[in-house]
Amino acid sequence: MTLFSCTGLSKAYFEKVLFDDIAFGIEQGERVGVIGRNGAGKSSLLRIVAGLDEADAGTIARNRDVRFEYLTQMPLFDIDQTPLDAVVEAYDQRHGHLEEWELEVRAKRYLGKLGIHDVFTNVRTMSGGQRKRVALARALMAEPDLLILDEPTNHLDADSVQWLQDELASSPRALFLVTHDRYFLDAVCNRIIEIDQHKLFTYDGSYETYLERKEALLAVQDATATHLRNKLRSELAWLSKGAKARRTKQKSRIDWIAKMQAEPEKTERRDIDIELGHRFLGGRIIDAETISAEAGGRVLFRNVTWRAKPGDRIGIIGPNGAGKSTLLATLAGRRPPSSGYVSIGDTVSLGYFEQEIRDLNDNATVLANVRDIAEYIDVGIGRERYITAKELCDRFDFSPKQQHAYVHTLSGGERRRLGLLRILMGNPNVLFLDEPTNDFDIGTLSALEDYLQYFKGVLLIVSHDRAFLDKTVDTIWSFDGDGVVKEYPGNYSAYLERIELRSKADAAKQDAPKVRATAPLSEEKKKLTFKERKEFEALESDISKAEERKQELENILNGGTTDYQTIAAASEEYAALLSTLEIATERWLELAERA
Repeated sequence: MTLFSCTGLSKAYFEKVLFDDIAFGIEQGERVGVIGRNGAGKSSLLRIVAGLDEADAGTIARNRDVRFEYLTQMPLFDIDQTPLDAVVEAYDQRHGHLEEWELEVRAKRYLGKLGIHDVFTNVRTMSGGQRKRVALARALMAEPDLLILDEPTNHLDADSVQWLQDELASSPRALFLVTHDRYFLDAVCNRIIEIDQHKLFTYDGSYETYLERKEALLAVQDATATHLRNKLRSELAWLSKGAKARRTKQKSRIDWIAKMQAEPEKTERRDIDIELGHRFLGGRIIDAETISAEAGGRVLFRNVTWRAKPGDRIGIIGPNGAGKSTLLATLAGRRPPSSGYVSIGDTVSLGYFEQEIRDLNDNATVLANVRDIAEYIDVGIGRERYITAKELCDRFDFSPKQQHAYVHTLSGGERRRLGLLRILMGNPNVLFLDEPTNDFDIGTLSALEDYLQYFKGVLLIVSHDRAFLDKTVDTIWSFDGDGVVKEYPGNYSAYLERIELRSKADAAKQDAPKVRATAPLSEEKKKLTFKERKEFEALESDISKAEERKQELENILNGGTTDYQTIAAASEEYAALLSTLEIATERWLELAERA
């Protein structure tokens, strides 16, 4: 079943063309990821499909029986309500009737998995990141036919990203999403569409498959371009022999040469090349001695000691609200610790990239904003000793036209790229990055990873992007609860392996089945009503039947059948059954504690 189809779509902002005369559609069950450079029009395309924006030209045919749910990058809530109410009300009763307690259990599950545990606060008083997570839970609760997600992993910690990845990968619903998280993109999507040079290109398969096919395509294009250039030189040499020679040749051949010369040269796909010098780092860089921090009466971290060394490459991970950004700010000297001290050496030139870009002049050009930091960087070596602001803009893929554009015309990702460029223009030897991957396109991320690979100073990164951490750090600091920050050698994947091994070892030590700990309850809460006791007895039977059906479906899915309809139906039923079984089990446990 076709969910929607687009024909001849075009969109431009001011004089900037985003895409022109593109066509595509999405079928039921497809999971489509959109990629492209910052400012290419990815978010605009999502908004047009969702019906929240209009194309300049073209048409969209939407299936009237299909429900769309759209998650914007920065959602707003117009009324005072709790996260629980906001999520519960999103449930579409078309999917079947659920009891109020079932809705609440499901809503709390989604919110909890996304790091929202206070479900009774006012959602309008929450931070932007918290509102994004509430809106994501709401979108999942709605159970639409097509879920449209714009950067769904922003503001999620690594555990929440992993849960969301597994949830969407096992869901039968269709997806249309933009994300910079390459692991997420590869695990969830079965089709990639790329916006490049104002056109749209489709690649069936995962993100890994896209990379393979894109590389092969670029190799063919390079070979074709070389062939055309050689042929052009030959033809131009022939034409230069004079009028007499030209009159002896076919007019069509001369016209062909004229056409080749008149055609605009295709813009090269440029990778950002950053070759900055490194300032001298003295013997004392940053010394932190038994520092602690508190917020709202809660200990964020305690007794952290660190003596920075050249070449330190540290990734900081932990749940949302654990104190990662606070630790970064404390080590940078921007926030005093509750106890202990931080001392920063005289030779330190610290570049600090924050989550919010606040210091751009919207009424100045891109180039002027960079020149505010410095006219040039003195790398101190070689004949080409100086890198000018313009040269750095070129290397960061700001075209000459964009360099003279006002900052208020930039997309969100372009603004963040400009903010990062301003920091690197300061030529730091200590670099602190707080969630640097948010809103960056994959090309910018790859370029930043290349730069950090050769960065010889001290690097601290707070990030939930697993691929980025794997490529840039060799040590992990993990917030393990109760204010403890524990160090693990290796990148993020190595950290995960150690955690999994530790979990398996802990499980092996448990010879007896775990007993569920329960808090003391009042006499009133211990008693079940007549209705609840009937529900409790029915749940035991329902759970038993569901477990049997789950085993049957697993046998079908693992049985080697190649019938597509059978597999699709079993997969859809299996995903729905897992959700129902989890809700029923949680309710049974709740009643069992009181029985």
